[in-house]
Amino acid sequence: MKKTLLTLLLAVVAGWGPAQAQPNAAGDPEAALYRALGGRAGIEGLMADFVPRLAADPRIAAKFKDSKLDNLRQQLSDQVCQLSGGPCRYEGNDMKAAHEDLGIRMADFNALVEDLQLSMEARGIPFAVQNRLLARLAPMHRDIVTR
Repeated sequence: MKKTLLTLLLAVVAGWGPAQAQPNAAGDPEAALYRALGGRAGIEGLMADFVPRLAADPRIAAKFKDSKLDNLRQQLSDQVCQLSGGPCRYEGNDMKAAHEDLGIRMADFNALVEDLQLSMEARGIPFAVQNRLLARLAPMHRDIVTR
């Protein structure tokens, strides 16, 4: 728990934002995080672990009860791919529109981050790479947390 909060705090303070809207070529220096995550296959594997973990987490499972989990997995894969500098384009709703009616609390957001960390650990993603990804995702909390 302390590791999660410290990681989020450091990421927000670092001010790292999302990647460019245009997809990057896999050889582009901006795609270093994408490559460190194992490229498209690595990100899809991570999301294949992460989404069922979310759906099974009693702290936040209710937030996903009406979700089509396969679609969620695909959307998250595209989003992480793009944010990490990969050659993907996330075409889903912006985070504010996607979460505005869900009543997400900071505790819910932290539970999701903890689940993502568990999935990254299960996939053998190095801690430094985990922090780089979390730093790119952290600014989204402003649009996701509504209560």
